[in-house]
Amino acid sequence: MAVVTGATSCFICLDLLKDPVTIPCGHSYCMDCIKGSFDQEDDKGIYSCPQCEQTFPSNLAENTILLNQKKRKGAPSYNFAGPGDVECDFCTGRKRKAVKSCLVCLVSFCETHLQPHHEIIQLRRHKLVKASKKLQERICSQHDKLLEVYCRTDQQCICYLCTVDEHKGHDTVSAVAERTEKQKLLGEKYRQSEERILEKENKIQALKQAMDFLKRSAQAAVESSEKIFTELIHLFTNKCFELKELIRAQEKAEVSRAEGLLEQLEQEVSELRRKDVELKEVSQTEDHIQFLQSFQSLCVSLGSDVLPSSTVYSLVSFEHVNTSVTKLQDELQHICMKEMEQMFVEVSTNEMNLVTTDGMGPDYSEPNMESSTLTTVETKQPKTRKDFLTYSCKLTLDPNTANQYLCLSEGNRKVGVYLDHRAGTLSFYSISDKMTLLHKIETTFTRPLYPGFFVETGYVKILTPIQGESKE
Repeated sequence: MAVVTGATSCFICLDLLKDPVTIPCGHSYCMDCIKGSFDQEDDKGIYSCPQCEQTFPSNLAENTILLNQKKRKGAPSYNFAGPGDVECDFCTGRKRKAVKSCLVCLVSFCETHLQPHHEIIQLRRHKLVKASKKLQERICSQHDKLLEVYCRTDQQCICYLCTVDEHKGHDTVSAVAERTEKQKLLGEKYRQSEERILEKENKIQALKQAMDFLKRSAQAAVESSEKIFTELIHLFTNKCFELKELIRAQEKAEVSRAEGLLEQLEQEVSELRRKDVELKEVSQTEDHIQFLQSFQSLCVSLGSDVLPSSTVYSLVSFEHVNTSVTKLQDELQHICMKEMEQMFVEVSTNEMNLVTTDGMGPDYSEPNMESSTLTTVETKQPKTRKDFLTYSCKLTLDPNTANQYLCLSEGNRKVGVYLDHRAGTLSFYSISDKMTLLHKIETTFTRPLYPGFFVETGYVKILTPIQGESKE
């Protein structure tokens, strides 16, 4: 929006000139505005300029230069206020967007209504700032005066009347002086903030690198595992195929041998049936000479025929193959379950050293980007009372679940519990001048652990082990 100059604005309505006319002193006004002003002075017969107060008889002349300029430019382009904009307090009807706020007038102006602050000497002294919606926050709620003083005693902005009222005797300075002091502190805070931002950005970068390394390592592990298991599957598939081929070949050979024996036996049976017929014929003949002659030849042929043993029942059996395969299955399942369980534990308990916040406990360290594998940090178990105190924490009871008769006393703190989740150890110590190990549990933790106590009839007592006896 073009800036409206004093020559094109009306001093009375503070808007663009409408039907501009010029009075003898040279100032221009809207026709209706100046007529309304002159109507109030009709009884005097002498009229004065609202701006310079020069007197003269009524003699209005149309300002042709401004009128032609207005026609040439056409209708003005108004910059109306939109959502979130500061509205002009002087505009009527649809509000225009304010460009400045006056800290003296405590109102906001658009370009048109701001012109008097540029043209009138008294208004030029006013403090103009960027248009703001928070002008009322600059006013003292008690005295309706501008907040110009800062009370260091109460740490708040006040007006000059407050200095002689409820803030009388307090350490007060001008808002400008306090701003100068606070600006120095703000500069230091800004420097510290920049350092923290840089530190956090470095940690973010390190974390991103660690995440990228983690993703690459995980992908490599997935691909390697998939390759190995695929090779194992192919290996067992090939071995299964070879075993089936071997069994089928053995089956074919044995069946072929059995079929040969079967054919031979069937031929022998046919021959025996033929001789059996001959025996019947000889036994029924009435010719004694023929009987004796045939008997001799039949006995010779029958005597030379030696029946084979039951060869069919001595063929190869494959029961031992089933036994061997079943045994292999059991052994492989045992190995796989044991090794796979160990691998799952290693994967679930494997942690990468990441930098997130300051003070990460005993396992904290910077991530090593040069390492080719993910490593875990070994935690050294504390040995002395001083070492244990570095990991101590105050236990409290949950009011929602704790027994109403249960309380934690300040004294009688005789038992120390030390948990190393990563190492899979839970140790109980007797606390005195020395730390005496009472009992230690070694296992694999696959989930987060939480301390809990259950009180019932009786109690659980952990005894100091006596030499030669097992720990209770």
